[in-house]
Amino acid sequence: MQTILLFMKEKNSIIGHIACFTAYLIFGLNIVVCKDLTSSNAISPLALFTLRSLGAGVLFWFISFFKPKERVERSDLPKIFAASVLGFFLTQITFLMAISQITPMDCSIVASLSPLYTMFIAAFAIKEPLSAKKIGGVTLSLCGVLYLIINSVTTTDTAIQTTPVGVLLIVANSLCFSLYLGIFKPTIEKYSVVTFMKWIFLFATVMSLPFSAKELVAVDFAALPLSYIAELGFLIICATFVTYFLIPIGQKRLRPTLVSMYSYVQPIVAIVVSICVGMDTLSWQKVVAAVTVFSGVIIVSRSRHKNVAK
Repeated sequence: MQTILLFMKEKNSIIGHIACFTAYLIFGLNIVVCKDLTSSNAISPLALFTLRSLGAGVLFWFISFFKPKERVERSDLPKIFAASVLGFFLTQITFLMAISQITPMDCSIVASLSPLYTMFIAAFAIKEPLSAKKIGGVTLSLCGVLYLIINSVTTTDTAIQTTPVGVLLIVANSLCFSLYLGIFKPTIEKYSVVTFMKWIFLFATVMSLPFSAKELVAVDFAALPLSYIAELGFLIICATFVTYFLIPIGQKRLRPTLVSMYSYVQPIVAIVVSICVGMDTLSWQKVVAAVTVFSGVIIVSRSRHKNVAK
């Protein structure tokens, strides 16, 4: 019996790892695709957010009709609303506002700080101790981000520049998503993925419509090139519906800090793809910033593993 339970636990863990890896792989592509679509000015960030929220919401509600009916407790609706604000509304709005002000490579470097935020959230929520090594690692990563901000002010040799505002918006984006991962795990575990996410996207759509209705009406969908239609389809189906379907699967099976560690897949994908398509260039300043940020994250990760082992 114990062997069966261990096997089931291991199987659940593997499923969680696959779900998180796939989701963050798509998130990496999402950075490049969003950058290309928003740079065209064909669709505003707010309109794009609502289209993603509405499209994914329709898909989740459609699937829910073919699944056993699951009732959401009224007392949990405010929690799901808060999860929608943090996990999708603020996360996506800050990202879409930032993507026109930051290169894909710089965006991925700053987004890799997510595990550090999760560490502090865990320290506050579950009293996980903060060691000198952890604080040192955070400080080192912060220096890398500050260096990237300073360099973005002085760099003028590229047409696609990163601005300090863009960096700060991505910091806010990562922080919001880390809070979502760390705070709402109990509520996520309580319901099926489809039930939880259909309410997440319903709330997000309702929140965004008053701000984006005018911009949605202004979009000339008939005049959009086929390539933009394809990118929009990828963002709605893959980068929104599929990823937000997979993340809760990972959250149910893995610790929040472990889920956030998969954010390291995102910068690798975004950097490689953005350079290959000519959307970004590799400079020694960016290499220094990336090495500094990742070194700090590795120090924190090793410290956490050591504490867990004890």
